[in-house]
Amino acid sequence: MKTISGISMGAAMKTTRITGVALTLLVLAVFARGALAEAPREPQPPLPPLSEWHGASEALMAAPGDPWITPAERSGLTDSPSYDETVAWLRGLASASPRLEMLSIGQSPEGRELWLIVASKEGAKTPAQLRANGRPTLFAQAGIHSGEIDGKDAGMMLLRDLREGGKKAALLDGANLLFLPIFSVDGHERASRWSRINQRGPVRQGWRTNARNLNLNRDYAKLDTPEMQALIRALNAWPVQLYLDLHVTDGADYQYDITFGWNLDHAYSPHIADWLDQSLGTALERDLGAMGHVPGPLIFQVDKADPSAGIYKWTASPRFSNGYGDLRHLPSVLVENHSLKPFKRRVLGTYVLLESCMQTLAQEGPGLRSAIAADRALRRDPVPLSWKVPDGERPRFRYKAIRAERVLSEISGDLYPRFTGEKIVLDVPVLKASEVSSSVRRPIAYWVPPAWPEVIERLRIHGLEMETLSEAREIEAEVYRIEDAQLASSAYEGRIQVKSSTPKAARQRMLFPAGSVRIPTDQPLGDLAVLLLEPASRDSFFQWGFFLEIFSRTEYVERYVMEPLARQMLAEDPGLRAEFEARLAADREFRASAAQRLSWFYERTPYYDERYLLYPVARELRGADLAVELPE
Repeated sequence: MKTISGISMGAAMKTTRITGVALTLLVLAVFARGALAEAPREPQPPLPPLSEWHGASEALMAAPGDPWITPAERSGLTDSPSYDETVAWLRGLASASPRLEMLSIGQSPEGRELWLIVASKEGAKTPAQLRANGRPTLFAQAGIHSGEIDGKDAGMMLLRDLREGGKKAALLDGANLLFLPIFSVDGHERASRWSRINQRGPVRQGWRTNARNLNLNRDYAKLDTPEMQALIRALNAWPVQLYLDLHVTDGADYQYDITFGWNLDHAYSPHIADWLDQSLGTALERDLGAMGHVPGPLIFQVDKADPSAGIYKWTASPRFSNGYGDLRHLPSVLVENHSLKPFKRRVLGTYVLLESCMQTLAQEGPGLRSAIAADRALRRDPVPLSWKVPDGERPRFRYKAIRAERVLSEISGDLYPRFTGEKIVLDVPVLKASEVSSSVRRPIAYWVPPAWPEVIERLRIHGLEMETLSEAREIEAEVYRIEDAQLASSAYEGRIQVKSSTPKAARQRMLFPAGSVRIPTDQPLGDLAVLLLEPASRDSFFQWGFFLEIFSRTEYVERYVMEPLARQMLAEDPGLRAEFEARLAADREFRASAAQRLSWFYERTPYYDERYLLYPVARELRGADLAVELPE
């Protein structure tokens, strides 16, 4: 007689009456319990061919008997620990090393702490203490997409080596480290073998979004999540000179195992971009190459099936880390490891990158401080709102690609790319979005009424300087009326966005009650204020749907009143009669609609709601400034 989990099947049949369905469920449950008890195995989806790799960075791994071997190293860098395992290991390390301080910067929607590790030679515990040592500070953040967790395990290895007597302890002589090991902590705990079908390890991978299904890497501008609000408060509080956002990318196969990039010198922080290009980029290429890795720029193929079509270089908007950092003049680097390379190789490459960044800060920190100061002093006018790829000749790039074939699928009936594993080097065009496609004249200040407290509070979290009115004030300002806005047909990142807005500007007297705020643009974060408050900006609070109330009409007119009033208006105003008759002649839809005709008259009466479609944020201007320069 066969047994199930040590119980005779026959005995089970005698003990209870088991139906066919119940027996099937019992067998499935036992086998499922047995499967869960097995050691996890790395998923094996049908990924492209993989070349064997060995690099000098493998020597960075701790020996098996090292008391501070990380949980990931114990697995041979094939798996990554849970949140609780990670926190326990970090807490133990911080307790054992006076150089390390572990503190919470906030909580997730499910109540998990967001832990920040402060590493400094003096063991600083506060922003003031860290600032006092005078050394530049690197802020490295992992797990904004917690399935892309390489940075967590690389950072844990580096922290181990920064402790007293550690083999990298000397790095803290020249720079401090702030390390956020898991940003999306709730997504990290939605871990399984089935998270990312296009990624080689770790065995268990977290989820891309947080507990409310929001992508933290779309939240830098709008600040909807408690995680992002906590991060921005930390970036405001701590003296950060260089900010790393550690990811794993996907989409196409290529030779690079670690790529990195930033907004270039055409954007909002040109001096910082120059330093990143000349100092940090050069150092990363050198140090990663020396340790056996293949570094490169951020890779976004124009055509995933045809690497020869070229590479697209975007100018990130402030919903993303590198775009947000560019706007607030915080040197920010987006790091994208290649998902088709093994987890071990990616973690080790990230360790080398972190070490190289600390060394570069120690050696080139004064130059970076000067670049930051220069960009914080800029007051660009007009301020770009969006970018496009210019016409004309494209720059060229020597691309270390993997050959792809176009294969006709019998499943989809379409062509799809199949990567062969063959290494090729191509000379390809670079499509760089570096030309301004829309811009706006820089106002002296923005005015926000107290009726929009969620907007005011988020401006404060961003760190913008503002004046709060203690009593009402009337000003002459420029305001926008939004007459052609369209709401998106579906939700995106938990919001209904406003699309296709062409704001119409006009000057008028505005009364702002007590509690209103005035946000001057003559401040280091002035560019950020512009992109958050201009309705034509794709990452403005307006386009993210914070002002949907202005699209609701709340007062109407009755026909029995409007009909005689319209006749009276025509009789008293010959100019109005001529305008009405011209509209009748030119507009067939208007001519056929009684409601449109009466509404036309109603809008010209003092009874009409003057706030309908009026964007409530006003612009304080100089002289005869014009507002928006929209693309053709």
